[in-house]
Amino acid sequence: MLAVASGGGHWEQLMMLRPTLEQFDVRFATTDGDVAAQHGVADARILPDCNQDKPVRSALCAIIAAWIVLRTWPHVVISTGAAPGFFCILAGRLIGARTLWIDSVANGEQLSMCGRLSKTVAHQCLTQWEHLAADPQPGYRGAVL
Repeated sequence: MLAVASGGGHWEQLMMLRPTLEQFDVRFATTDGDVAAQHGVADARILPDCNQDKPVRSALCAIIAAWIVLRTWPHVVISTGAAPGFFCILAGRLIGARTLWIDSVANGEQLSMCGRLSKTVAHQCLTQWEHLAADPQPGYRGAVL
């Protein structure tokens, strides 16, 4: 399993899922190696942080995300966001991995841009806000926080 999140709140939400994830052979990837180390994740794969306003950096992140996915060849890719997580979800889907996107709790008015993209790419897309759930996606199973 590959669990991916950008630094900050996305990473904190992923770490709240860590006790469940660690029942499996899980590898972590993030944009901030220092934050990973603070949580005792010494071998986290590091992705460049990116967003829609930095297209060259986003392209680099997509390439590195694909490389990480190809090197780990996970059966499952899970992400709590943001763009680096989406790129891993996309690469995971391309190699046949099951994929799960959990949109950040910070997105209470609408899904994030990557959340909206993930509705069409990920096997399962979840929101942490019941009023944002739709059929077929995103689903709602409760909040991480």
